[in-house]
Amino acid sequence: MDKVIEVRVGDYRSVGFFDAKDVECDRGDYVILEVEKGTEFGEVISEKGHEAKRKADNILGKVVRSVTVGDLNQIENNRIKAQDAISTCVRKVNERRVDMQIVKSEYTFDCSKIIFFFTADGRVDFRGLVKDLAKIFRVRIELRQIGVRDKAKIVGGYGVCGRAVCCSSYMKSFHPLSIKMAKEQALPLNPSRISGTCGRIKCCMAYEFLVYKEMARSLPRVGEKVSIPEGKGHVREVDILKRFVYIDIGEGKVIKVVYPPKPPVSAKKQAEQ
Repeated sequence: MDKVIEVRVGDYRSVGFFDAKDVECDRGDYVILEVEKGTEFGEVISEKGHEAKRKADNILGKVVRSVTVGDLNQIENNRIKAQDAISTCVRKVNERRVDMQIVKSEYTFDCSKIIFFFTADGRVDFRGLVKDLAKIFRVRIELRQIGVRDKAKIVGGYGVCGRAVCCSSYMKSFHPLSIKMAKEQALPLNPSRISGTCGRIKCCMAYEFLVYKEMARSLPRVGEKVSIPEGKGHVREVDILKRFVYIDIGEGKVIKVVYPPKPPVSAKKQAEQ
């Protein structure tokens, strides 16, 4: 079977499958890719072979070779050119008063196209802007609208944990998130506590969601009425990992118990012990 590997195209674009049957490469290596409309470069995300027969519909192109010193120099020059292109694009955006924010730009490896990534509140008519940019750069122009999560992935940064944000450090793609994940983990529903740098729910909310959900099945919910040896009351707080349940039995008394609570020991058994 042909060898198929996963490669992130360019610096900021998506991950896809490429045929690498004639090229030896390891994870983290840069390679030159042959795609439908030209030549690209990319970083190997996974060098593990996949059966091409199963992945044939998803193969985006083939790996031509590992990068040479000359290729690396060209990639770096393209990055410098792309950085300079941002200021030109921002100037044209301001001249045309287009309601968008340019985030990053990127040249393809063969310099046949430049991609501008931007954010906007809604749909934007940028046809006139594309014509202006095409006259200046004399290459194909692509304006790609991205969301706030994609912006965080491209720009990068650090989370409250002190580590680089997950989306820009190792995540291949985004997974669905919901406020339910925070509720299941008994986290405070404070936007500043559960939101990441992008303003959306933190991606790490999904990592242990299933574990918390499974562990919480045997625990009572906040507000639920329960009976313990000290009396009846209602649950005020739950610590899922430590399995502590704080129960208000009235008159200002809050009892902390490990759940499920142990049954009371009879006087006879106490004497035997």
